[in-house]
Amino acid sequence: MSVSVQQEDFDVGAELTALRQDPSVGAIASFVGTVRDINAGDGVASLTLEHYPGMTEKALTEIVEQAHARWTLNAVRVIHRVGELRPTDQIVLVAVACRHRGDAFQACEFIMDYLKTQAPFWKKEETAAGARWVDARDSDHDAAKRWGLPGQV
Repeated sequence: MSVSVQQEDFDVGAELTALRQDPSVGAIASFVGTVRDINAGDGVASLTLEHYPGMTEKALTEIVEQAHARWTLNAVRVIHRVGELRPTDQIVLVAVACRHRGDAFQACEFIMDYLKTQAPFWKKEETAAGARWVDARDSDHDAAKRWGLPGQV
């Protein structure tokens, strides 16, 4: 299990290659989030992500530990970027390595759903109308609720 919060971009191919070095891994599911150029009907020039060092990494680690408690996982890699990003930039990588694809798909989706709603990041978009803070959407909370952990959503 490895969690990183960083300003630097990441190499998805290198991260996935590292996860498949374990010969018992039969499936790797991954998600890469990128900055969109439009949100809530407005053009987005940039997205700035802030975090509280230590607290954010702890929250991400706890989310990954919850996934480990639910599924049989060989390895997990989570990278979340902070700082100012532009449309098409990578924001987040969640990659899960398992013996079987079912666990890999579900754990990857679980981690991403909880990351969207539970991880302490502050996001500010720059649009033509000015800057605005961005919260998790209702659809993000609905997605996290389906996993059914009490007190988490």
